[in-house]
Amino acid sequence: MQLTITAVGPDNRGLADPIVHYVTSLGANIYEIQIYDHDQERLFAMLVRIELEGSASDLEVVRERFAEISRQTGLSIRVWSRDGSDRKPKIAICTTYRLEPAQAILNAVQSAELDCEVSVIVGNRPAGESLANDAKIDWHLTADKHGKPDNERMVQIFDEYNVDYIVLARYMRVLPAGTCWRFAGGIIINLHHGLLLSFPEFRPYEDAFSHRMLTYGATAHFIIPELDAGNQIIHQSTFTVSPGTTLDQIKHEGETQNEPSCLVTGLKRVLNREVELHFHRVIKRSL
Repeated sequence: MQLTITAVGPDNRGLADPIVHYVTSLGANIYEIQIYDHDQERLFAMLVRIELEGSASDLEVVRERFAEISRQTGLSIRVWSRDGSDRKPKIAICTTYRLEPAQAILNAVQSAELDCEVSVIVGNRPAGESLANDAKIDWHLTADKHGKPDNERMVQIFDEYNVDYIVLARYMRVLPAGTCWRFAGGIIINLHHGLLLSFPEFRPYEDAFSHRMLTYGATAHFIIPELDAGNQIIHQSTFTVSPGTTLDQIKHEGETQNEPSCLVTGLKRVLNREVELHFHRVIKRSL
């Protein structure tokens, strides 16, 4: 049984000690340890990935012990495992304006192309509410009238719904480092509407068009706190246009066809456990 443990909180001395001590006492195989200590932000973050012999009941014991460590240290600790339950993975979809990628996920779940359950849809703009209502899925608007998100409320929602994956389906806000660390280890999946690493900015269609490109694309990748999207790419898809194709035509094809398809394929690879994120790098999972 593979477990990913994350711990985040105000920086202090000795925060890693009880976590490491308990993990070693379990006799687990430790595959990965990362510790982040940002002096300016006074933020401590830690990720531990282990392989543990045991069952779902053993996992609950581990979670209870880490809950105690959380109370003792003041750290926000999460224990995540795809192996601890027979239920389908639960996902949260985050949206802003464009709903085609989110709709594509819902369609793929309905057709059984994606083997998961969409538990909640979260938005920093109200556009996604109608989509959630039509699909009879819980909806939460987590931002003010200007679209500025309440990131702590988002974390609470993800915990309340006990989601396994968070999918940023054209969610046009950068998650803060603290949120990324809370759900580190390959839990947050993002759709970027351009080809990485060539066009990483906010307007990749316009950037590619200004370079007279004839091939455009989208990228599904894991999110990490450092915002590096080189080693975290899960899937990329492209489409080619003829010379003279207008920017509006290009964006229409990309936004309505290529981007949704790219996200569904990328998410499918994750749900089917074809790939995992180890030390901020996507690797093929060993069966």
